[in-house]
Amino acid sequence: MIRVGIVGFGYWGPNIVRCFSDLPGTKLTAVCDKSLDRLKQIKERYPVVQAFDDFDQLLAADLIDAVVIATPTASHFALAQKALERGLHVMVEKPLAETTEQCRDLIMLAEAKNRTLFVGHVFLHSSPVIKLREMVAEGELGRINYISSRRLNLGPVRRDVNALFDLATHDISMMLYLLGDRPIRVSCSGIDLLQPGNHDVCNLTMHFPENRMGMIHVSWIDPRKERVLTVVGDRKMAVYDDLEQEKIKIYDKGIVAPPATGDFADFQISYRYGGSYSPFINEREPLKAECADFIRCIADNKIPLTDGENGLAVVEVLEAANQSLREHGAPIAIDSERGANDATLLKRAR
Repeated sequence: MIRVGIVGFGYWGPNIVRCFSDLPGTKLTAVCDKSLDRLKQIKERYPVVQAFDDFDQLLAADLIDAVVIATPTASHFALAQKALERGLHVMVEKPLAETTEQCRDLIMLAEAKNRTLFVGHVFLHSSPVIKLREMVAEGELGRINYISSRRLNLGPVRRDVNALFDLATHDISMMLYLLGDRPIRVSCSGIDLLQPGNHDVCNLTMHFPENRMGMIHVSWIDPRKERVLTVVGDRKMAVYDDLEQEKIKIYDKGIVAPPATGDFADFQISYRYGGSYSPFINEREPLKAECADFIRCIADNKIPLTDGENGLAVVEVLEAANQSLREHGAPIAIDSERGANDATLLKRAR
C-alpha cells in the first residue's frame, strides 16, 4: 500500500484528491494547504485524512511515501526538492519547474535518491492523444508536416504565470509526444492587457527538424472555449477536438505537388478530396489514468512516460518562448546538452 499526500487544494487539487482516494493499492493519508477553509472541506469529506497547513510539518509526520504537488508554479521546485531529499516519490503538476536548471537539479536528485519523479502532463494519458500517437507511429497520416492547436477561453486568469505557462504547456507536451522530437528554435509573441508583463494571449511557433512545425495559440480572454489540435500529414489529416463527443476526426484529404521542374507549365498542383471518419476510442478519465500510472511506476520501479526528462523538454520550450516574448517575437534557438536524452524521448514516443 503506497501512502500518498497531496499538496495544494486549489483549482485542480480536489480532482487529484478524488482520483487518489479511489485508486487500489493507494491510501490517501495527508493533504496540505495554506487555506484553513480548504482544509476544513477536506476533513469533512475525508475524515481519516490528516490535514496540514505547513509542508515541513507534513514531511516530519512520516505519513506518506509519495507526494503530489499541485501548487502555483513558482513553488514547484522548492517543494519537490524538499520531498525528494526526504526520500519521497514525487509527482509535480505541469510545468515541472520554472527553469531548465531547476528541472535538471530535480532530475539529478531523483536519480541520486532512486525515486520516481513524475510530471503532470495529463493529456499524454488521454485516450485520444494515445490514439493519435498510434496512428502517427503506424504511418496512417503519412509524414507529419505540421501540428497546430488552439486553447482558448474566457478565464480563469492566473496571476502567478502567463497564458503561455498555464495553457500552452499542454499543447507543447502533446506536440513533442506526437512528433517524437523537440524543436530546434521557437518564436513567441503576445499581448499583456490585464496585468503588465503577464501575457494574456500568446502565439508560439516551434520549428522542428526535417522542416516540420508546431503552432500554438492560447488565450484566457477569448469569448469561446476551444480545445482543438490539428495534425496535418501528407496522406491524411486529423482533428482532435476535446469538447466534441467524437474526439478525433480523420480527413482523407491532401495536396499532391508535382516533381520539381523548371517548366512553369508543368507545375500543376492536384487536390485530393476523400471521406472522413471518427475512429473508435476507448475513453477513460485522463487524470485518473495519470494518477494510476504514477502509482504503477512506483510499485513496479518503471520509468514514467512523463518523467523528469519529459518535463525538462517542455520547460526548455517554455523558457525559450518566454525569452522570445521579451524580445518581441525574436527566434530563439534551443541548444540543449541533452543529446542522449533526446534519443530517450524519441524512443518512448515511438
